[in-house]
Amino acid sequence: MRHSRNRARRPLALAVSLCVAGTLWLAGCEGADAPGRAASDAGSSASASETASAALPGSSDSSAPGAGALRLGAEANMPAMGRSSGVFYEIFVRSFSDSDGDGIGDLQGVTDKLDYLQQLGIKGIWLMPINPSPSYHGYDVTDYYAINPDYGTLDDLRTLLAEAHNRGIQVIMDLVLNHTSSLHPWFADSAGGERGAKRDWYKWASDGADVSALGPWGQAVWHRGPSGGSYLGIFSDGMPDLNLDNPDVRAGLIRVGQYWLGLGLDGYRLDAAKHVYEDFQSSSADPATSRNNVAWWQQFRQGVSESGREPYLVGEVWDTTAVVGPFLDKALDSALNFEAAKLVLDAVKTGDASSLVSVLARQLAYYSKVSGGRFVDAPFLGNHDQNRVMSELGGDVERAKLAAALLLTLPGNPFLYYGEEIGMKGAKPDERIREPMIWAKDRSSGGQTSWELATQNDDTPSAEEQFADPDSLLSRYKLLIGWRNEEPALGDGGFAPFEAEEEGILAFARASASSALLVVHNLSGEARTVDLNAGGANAISGIRFATDSDSTALAGGKLRLPPYGTAILQ
Repeated sequence: MRHSRNRARRPLALAVSLCVAGTLWLAGCEGADAPGRAASDAGSSASASETASAALPGSSDSSAPGAGALRLGAEANMPAMGRSSGVFYEIFVRSFSDSDGDGIGDLQGVTDKLDYLQQLGIKGIWLMPINPSPSYHGYDVTDYYAINPDYGTLDDLRTLLAEAHNRGIQVIMDLVLNHTSSLHPWFADSAGGERGAKRDWYKWASDGADVSALGPWGQAVWHRGPSGGSYLGIFSDGMPDLNLDNPDVRAGLIRVGQYWLGLGLDGYRLDAAKHVYEDFQSSSADPATSRNNVAWWQQFRQGVSESGREPYLVGEVWDTTAVVGPFLDKALDSALNFEAAKLVLDAVKTGDASSLVSVLARQLAYYSKVSGGRFVDAPFLGNHDQNRVMSELGGDVERAKLAAALLLTLPGNPFLYYGEEIGMKGAKPDERIREPMIWAKDRSSGGQTSWELATQNDDTPSAEEQFADPDSLLSRYKLLIGWRNEEPALGDGGFAPFEAEEEGILAFARASASSALLVVHNLSGEARTVDLNAGGANAISGIRFATDSDSTALAGGKLRLPPYGTAILQ
């Protein structure tokens, strides 16, 4: 099957409407407030229209659409956003690649697979926790300045960083600052009694205090200390929460951030970013809780930047758009987009495109407004805390290809979870969604880890097999990422809905200062023909990319797409 890469680059005339129906301008949406929030409460450092206005090639008049301009929906906008760094790849080191035969993945194993990642088109790596920890997952750290001995040494990390950077790949790592392990020396000192030097580095209940209050999802959060007293740990008794009201704790964590940047890390994925102050059900919805969280991450960003390097900070803020937005104001560059992940998978499962694009457009416009146009979105399909995509899609490879196409045509820095590109399966409990990567057909060579059995993936074709198959899921990921790396508008371009009347068709515009594209996805299992001129004449010069060029055709303003097919028009 051939894949189209039409090299003829004639610009697409694009006129983008504001949130007010019938007004056609190329600009941001000034009324972009969070859902359920009045404009006076949104808090914006700059309106999107101040940073997003631009004239696109092919537009003869930037104040009104000429004949043949691309006619977008009434809620369309082109919110300003920061530059995309490319596609990031999340790695659970323990399960990824074993270099020394002990069955456990390690940093040298990651280095060994950099050529694979480069071939795939990856531009960034997110390493799940690599600090020492008593748990298999590593989210309870015992030493912020060391490497988990299962994974190697600091020299192994230095080698990985050097080799990755040589290939144009950034490396960020998980930084877990909400809590430590209960085995961390800081906590041992704190739990030793009220005279401990680090007693107030953690949150202890005062004598006689009510310790029955429940955590954000209804869990018990107060735990009995080894020498008496009750300490706070919202995730478990083995993960005591640090006291970020203590200036010494803040200074200590900022030093940690500076240290790893000094070694060459490019940034951090910040675990549980909203739970620094969101500890109880009773305070979860209190605006002061959100303000305190954001203020801490703003201080962290400023502090680590004083090291002389500006890090990429992407946070885990699993919440509504209204809660996520303020974190993007001089604190985080990106927040992993959990809402987009759900919307994409729901659209793929149901074939219903009615809400995804309009909801995402409003979300991006709000994030642009609160960040002053600086945020970079971080869409994804799944991660280490969620059932794997292929399991969610019932093992349907064609739908998995469609999900990949949706993800990889959205703005920002898309994140892939290791093994997603080969269709690995897995459903809760957590160990089953973090199984060993399948490298070779024999299930034992090529760096295969064996610390746990890959019970969910007995029939998953290996990376080796799929690289040799041009119709495989892995080959489709490679194709889609290749499009993204070739066409800057797919990463850096703005985003606006396009109203397609055909059932099962999802369409949106992507535009940068130098090019404009129309992305069209067929969410159905049947071929579809969509009239792109149904709402008025559009100037479209041809097909730039198609997942199946033999079955994709454009004539007379009508686009024919195969089942689950994608085309990008210019």
